[in-house]
Amino acid sequence: MQLADFDFELPEDRIALRPAEPRDSARLLQVQPGGVLSDQQVHDLPSLLRAGDILVVNETRVIPARLRGRRLRAGSDVAVEATLHQRASDTAWRAFMRPGKKISPGDTLVFGDLSAVVAQKGEAGEFTLEFGVSGPDLDAAIARIGEMPLPPYIASKRKQDARDRSDYQTVFARREGSVAAPTAGLHFTPELLTRLEGAGVGLARVTLHVGAGTFLPVKTEDISRHRMHAEWGEINADTAARIGAARQAGGRVICVGTTSLRLLESAADADGGLAAWTGETDIFITPGYRFRIADGLMTNFHLPKSTLFMLVSALAGLEAMQSAYAHAIAEDYRFYSYGDASLLWRAG
Repeated sequence: MQLADFDFELPEDRIALRPAEPRDSARLLQVQPGGVLSDQQVHDLPSLLRAGDILVVNETRVIPARLRGRRLRAGSDVAVEATLHQRASDTAWRAFMRPGKKISPGDTLVFGDLSAVVAQKGEAGEFTLEFGVSGPDLDAAIARIGEMPLPPYIASKRKQDARDRSDYQTVFARREGSVAAPTAGLHFTPELLTRLEGAGVGLARVTLHVGAGTFLPVKTEDISRHRMHAEWGEINADTAARIGAARQAGGRVICVGTTSLRLLESAADADGGLAAWTGETDIFITPGYRFRIADGLMTNFHLPKSTLFMLVSALAGLEAMQSAYAHAIAEDYRFYSYGDASLLWRAG
């Protein structure tokens, strides 16, 4: 398929700069098999799901991964910005840098009282930064001086503030390691979780640490040539057993976010079986993919030509998603990380 197949026009004013308040008051567009659409709200979820269904949520926690500083080199001093996206060792992180063309291996970077040396420049535009401290000391320094890595379509429109430290974390966040939020989880509140439990809907937790590669554009017209950045994930034995038991009893598996879906589909065997799993995944899901586990997906509205719009088109059908997005734009749904949500059911 071609990149142009996944393009659409989105008015700038549809991009949400703040989340809904309260979180579960966000709108929810349900897309049923055959492309049947219904307008709901996130707090309607207990009535849209069935007893025995299970929601799979990502408990990763976003770190303040954006560092602003200076590149120091003999005779020059340049302002730089690093977005950490994958830990390389106890002392090193892989990062995307701005301006990347002015940074070379061997350069010294200073971010407040934290310094690093550029150890390597990769072919995909990422840099490996070797810091002067390690382990918990490095984690504490990043937490102290870093900023929340808001997506560029928000960061370019307003300054970050203290609210984003909490707004850009889900109620499930437990394990630090992401540099982008699993945004479908941003819509949940403790009260909604209590109502879902009362309705007999189960909950299973997984971890996928989201990398900054999630925001990188697809640059190849033939989408089969695009390569995803790898992200680390884990499914423990208890979670695998809970999901397996729900399926065996006739319940549906609904992934909260594309991160949870990508992790489950990476870990599943050819027959749809699921066991404890730990590793890196660079799975790229496009139309024609045969889903092994996911029956449904709750997710936000994604960018044109993005890998995430390709994923939702694989699940619900390209024509159905084109129709759903046209409806969402016409009905003033809010898009992207702080925007509204959709509930998609697998076509066929």
